[in-house]
Amino acid sequence: MNIRCFLVVVALAAAPSVAIAQDAMTEHMAIMENMMSSMQGMKHSGDPDMDFTMMMIPHHQSAIDMAKVQLEQGDDPQLRAMAEQIIAAQEKEIEELKAWQAEHGH
Repeated sequence: MNIRCFLVVVALAAAPSVAIAQDAMTEHMAIMENMMSSMQGMKHSGDPDMDFTMMMIPHHQSAIDMAKVQLEQGDDPQLRAMAEQIIAAQEKEIEELKAWQAEHGH
């Protein structure tokens, strides 16, 4: 095999992983843009505690969504385990924030 053929084979073999990485990056950026859009559209209550909870919920949701992309597309066992931990922790915190909001009239 000459060097030109070898380079074409290497490039073609790498193309799917580059496409997957680009898809993950595109998904991560869309998640971040969605989070920022939802946060910018919020009406602030004037209560710093309530505003904190209102802003943290979409922040945590974006972490969950990004972790799900990692589970769908990532291969590294350590990062997959971390993504699972992030999902569990962030879901729990969202529940706690919503409970606090309910207790405080939101």
